[in-house]
Amino acid sequence: MLVPKWYTNGSNMLVISSREFRQNQKEYFDRADKGEQIIVQRGKDKAYALTPVGEQDLYFNAEMVTRIKESIQQAESGKTKKVSTPEELNELLGL
Repeated sequence: MLVPKWYTNGSNMLVISSREFRQNQKEYFDRADKGEQIIVQRGKDKAYALTPVGEQDLYFNAEMVTRIKESIQQAESGKTKKVSTPEELNELLGL
């Protein structure tokens, strides 16, 4: 996907070169913060999307760390269930 330095596709998306991004990072971070989709083109066949990361995007947030610690404590205290068949797994998962 080779595109010009300042290509927009008519929607709220902007495709720029990696050189343009390096030279004007603050501008593109600000635009991404405002909801614009920024695609950084690197070479002929690589592209990256610039999007803000929110709390909901972080897998290891405080809630997840707490849940992992609780799961470890449950396993250490023997509060586990052995599953041997696909049917038992479906039952455990409520499928």
